[in-house]
Amino acid sequence: MIPFNKPPHTGNEEQYVLAAMKSPQISGDGEFGKRCQRWFEARLGCRKTLLTPSCTHALEMAAILIGIEPGDEVIMPSYTFVSTANAFALRGARIVFVDIRPDTMNIDETRIEAAITPQTKAIVPVHYAGVGCEMDAIMTLAEKYGLFVIEDAAQGMMSRYKGRPLGTIGHLGAYSFHETKNYTSGGEGGLLIINDGRFAERAEIIREKGTNRSQFFRGMVDKYSWVDIGSSYLPSELQAAYLWGQLEMAEAINADRLASWLAYRDKLSPLAATGVIELPVVTETCEHNAHMFYVKVKDLEERTELLSQCREEAIWAVFHYVPLHSAPAGLKYGRFSGRDIYTTSQSERLIRLPLYYGITGEEIDTVCMKIKEWSEKN
Repeated sequence: MIPFNKPPHTGNEEQYVLAAMKSPQISGDGEFGKRCQRWFEARLGCRKTLLTPSCTHALEMAAILIGIEPGDEVIMPSYTFVSTANAFALRGARIVFVDIRPDTMNIDETRIEAAITPQTKAIVPVHYAGVGCEMDAIMTLAEKYGLFVIEDAAQGMMSRYKGRPLGTIGHLGAYSFHETKNYTSGGEGGLLIINDGRFAERAEIIREKGTNRSQFFRGMVDKYSWVDIGSSYLPSELQAAYLWGQLEMAEAINADRLASWLAYRDKLSPLAATGVIELPVVTETCEHNAHMFYVKVKDLEERTELLSQCREEAIWAVFHYVPLHSAPAGLKYGRFSGRDIYTTSQSERLIRLPLYYGITGEEIDTVCMKIKEWSEKN
């Protein structure tokens, strides 16, 4: 069997998790947590980073930080994971979905302005497959209309847009360390990236259940108390310790995935040249992180057929998101701005192929051969 994903494992995670277990502080913000945050702050060049139990929690914190209230509108693509929308719907926002580009599957930056109303509070670009959205255009719109930008860079760690790390361009950003991502903190985990200094102090408070506990431990106040709304957005030290084992090997993991991504591209390019499939597009403005390799077939019928044949050979290729605007909650909490030209049609064509740290050349060959055999029958 060739699985769709294997959580990355470098070999050092066990010793770090054990060390965290034996430390006097395992509830979070211990030595490993601080070490991880320093690593990100140095690498990203942002104002501040805070580890969270998940990317979902990081986005929920972002919604609180920018003051989302009932009646506000938040613009985002429909082709994304439910957490992107849920984080803002939970605060009472109306989600405004915008069509995607057929090349990158990212939000179509040329259609955002038409979706802006007096109620619009924020734009949430999602960097699909670790390929950056056209952030210059998005930031220009945000400045023009006085909007916040929160980058959902769940898939974007180690990717760049015009030389800048994804997640560091908007006011706030978020990474995911779920087991399906390039780097994991033991199955779940996330990071809030703070680029606007206005949010740094309050983010700590929100993360600590609305208390000024972090200031107390730094000796800034003589006792801590409830000072704001918040929740339990602090991950355990065990998650941070696991993540540290990954961060030490970040470059090696990235290089391994990029090599596998290029192997897929090279082996499948002949089929793409004949028009049987389409391959991922990486724009000139972006350095990607090989988060996923996908192919696009003609339509939903062909996708169903190819996925079925892959399963018969124990190859776990999968489709991805069902557009949120067509889901029951999407209909209740959101609306689609303009026409759905590409979101649904492109989503029905896409198949994600197995890709993970350590996938072998033989496994990639097997997957590509199955796609070639399928194409020869069609």
